Amino acid sequence: MSGHSAVVVGGGLAGVTAALRLADAGVRVTLLEGRPRLGGLAFSFRRGDLTVDNGQHVYLRCCSAYRWFLDRVGGAHLAPVQDRLDVPVLDAAHPRGPRLGRLRRTALPVPLHLAASLAGYPHLSLAERLGVGRAALALQALDPADPALDGVDFGGWLARHGQSRRAVEALWDLVGVATLNATAPHASLGLAAMVFKTGLLSEPGAADIGWAHVPLGHLHDTLARRALDARGVRVAVRTKVTAVTPADAGRWVVDVPGHTLEADTVVLAVPQRETHDLLPPGALDAPGDLLKIGTAPILNVHVLYDRPVLRRPFFAALGSPVQWVFDRTAASGYDGGQYLALSQSAAGHEIDAPVAELRARYLPELERLLPAARGARVHDFFVTRERTATFAPTPGVGRYRPGTRTHAPGLYLAGAWTATGWPATMEGAVRSGSAAASAALSALGRPHVRPIEEAA
Repeated sequence: MSGHSAVVVGGGLAGVTAALRLADAGVRVTLLEGRPRLGGLAFSFRRGDLTVDNGQHVYLRCCSAYRWFLDRVGGAHLAPVQDRLDVPVLDAAHPRGPRLGRLRRTALPVPLHLAASLAGYPHLSLAERLGVGRAALALQALDPADPALDGVDFGGWLARHGQSRRAVEALWDLVGVATLNATAPHASLGLAAMVFKTGLLSEPGAADIGWAHVPLGHLHDTLARRALDARGVRVAVRTKVTAVTPADAGRWVVDVPGHTLEADTVVLAVPQRETHDLLPPGALDAPGDLLKIGTAPILNVHVLYDRPVLRRPFFAALGSPVQWVFDRTAASGYDGGQYLALSQSAAGHEIDAPVAELRARYLPELERLLPAARGARVHDFFVTRERTATFAPTPGVGRYRPGTRTHAPGLYLAGAWTATGWPATMEGAVRSGSAAASAALSALGRPHVRPIEEAA
């Protein structure tokens, strides 16, 4: 190790990434996390004999940063990616009962890789399918980095490009709500263009879906700690940072209950409001902008049946309050039948609804979508609520997202809410942590290799 030292505040994906990158370059690193575990908002907990993820998280093949993270902690084989994009889509409102469609790709070049799937997509009329193709070509011509797009709402843009309400529901929001955590009218065109261009219109395999086949805590806490330990990173959980103060000779003092730490570099990898409270005066031109970055909730519904009711690993739903349903039976250790997890994004209208109300809403919907559920017994029904799951990708949010560098030498910011160019995803979090580490290492004069593409 060199004589340089760093303190990383926050043990989510951004903080763990920053700590690993700094330690890989020979910096002595201390990682401080207020919770009793690492992983941020992508974590697991115990419920009886089960290991439960707080919510279903997926990533795409184009998520090069998160794939690097999985490789770096030795978990890539535990969260594999589909061989080819294949999304079953059930329309619950079809007159003759739930109707299955699929969004699949071929090996043909972009945009032909999706042409056959779109041509046979039963949830849209022929005119709507042709209209989707024209809108996709228009979207492909946009530059997501153009600041002018940030202030435009995606829903309005889709309407101006001839997209019907049904096309938005059955395709654009099907993808967009899950990735942006907002419906099209409430999403920045810049972020939406980034999602669709990168995921669906860059390379044939870019949108192939990957997800953890083990509890998230095994990847983001157990394996992450093992990787940090191997690099000599000191990890302190249940340790809340109360102040970050510049000291003499360009160093920093980090206060925690009972003692202080000194370091050459500090990375703040905590949510925007916590970052605002820890920033020293003058670190940002407009620190109040951090408080203008809103948050958006995600609701997760967990149902344990006494028998298998779903043959697929997951599906998406239309014509129903149900959005995406995943089979978490094996990953959770459940051996009493089948465990389904429903991921409900942009859930502001029901994030505080009582469990009894949610049970009355979602169990009949699952029976409508899955005939095998109609005779099944429910062993358990519970919900997990992330009220501030992501930053809200509203039009204009880009002007408030800061870069990783501050005006205070040696102080850097990380988190999916920073200016990564991505929405609030695991990919964005890892990119932000890597960018903070690269900026810090450059300032320290430490040679390093950038393992992934980073925001400027």
